[in-house]
Amino acid sequence: MAGLGYLIRRLATGIPLILGVTFISFLLMVYFGPDLSFELVGKNPTAEQIAAARAQLGYDQPFWVRYAAYLHEMVTFDFGRSVSTGQPVRGLLADAVPVSLALTLPGFVLGNLLGIALALLAAWHRGRWLDRSIMAFSVIGMSISFLIIIIVFQLLFSSRYGLNFFPVRGWDMSSPGAYLYYVTVPTLAIVFVSLGYNTRFYRAVFVEEVGRDHVRTARAFGAGAGIILWKYVLKNSLIPIITRVMFSIPSIVIAGSLLIESYFGIPGAGKLTFDAVTTGDQPVLKAVVSLTALMFVVVLIINDLLYRAVDPRVALT
Repeated sequence: MAGLGYLIRRLATGIPLILGVTFISFLLMVYFGPDLSFELVGKNPTAEQIAAARAQLGYDQPFWVRYAAYLHEMVTFDFGRSVSTGQPVRGLLADAVPVSLALTLPGFVLGNLLGIALALLAAWHRGRWLDRSIMAFSVIGMSISFLIIIIVFQLLFSSRYGLNFFPVRGWDMSSPGAYLYYVTVPTLAIVFVSLGYNTRFYRAVFVEEVGRDHVRTARAFGAGAGIILWKYVLKNSLIPIITRVMFSIPSIVIAGSLLIESYFGIPGAGKLTFDAVTTGDQPVLKAVVSLTALMFVVVLIINDLLYRAVDPRVALT
């Protein structure tokens, strides 16, 4: 019953968040977004044609009526058809989201695992040459633009000026071999960029744990480095690790990686969102904003449950 009560309270507190996000985003779409009525009527339209186009797009309705319709679309998960392509928005997302997941998930997982491993090494050898080398590499990774990394990796791995082992553009998931062929270079680019941020963040967490009294006591009693790092440092650092990982999930699932998808010609959610922003495709934008807000609420709930799982002292309130 306590868990059910917590779930109800969390869902209740998530409603204002969803309403706030959707309201502000819809306000920006309505008052600062492009007017698509003239794209529907073509050149030299009459006043009647313009009025008909505005009615078709819902521009003739009051703001609150349109916002209420938006909330109804979010509840029913039926956002109509894309203004740009005429395809159902639900189908566009169903095609794009799995592609973004397949594209970014390997780099996300590897970036976090390698970041944790390097951060543990740096924290254990704090102030020594190994720590300085790892931190220097992290700073380099954080300092170079993601766009530059993509271009350099394309030149190194996908052009005649480099190894030319992988394609420079395209996407294919018809077989495991084809998937690895197309995902390798984007994954390497994602790992290179994310590794610097992850290593720096996790090292700060681990350094704090390494300096605690129980770790110093374990070292004094002769416990090995592997046991200390695994049992006393990593396990006691799970809460910040969980927080960082969980709050990255909505952007991975919904937003994808815009630069990666654009430069490698991959039809994922990031490219879909970018195209919707540039063309003023409100049905797609409303769907993306709604899904992102809903996912953040779900992530908050799962995050608290994981806190409780790794630390029984955490109370679900």
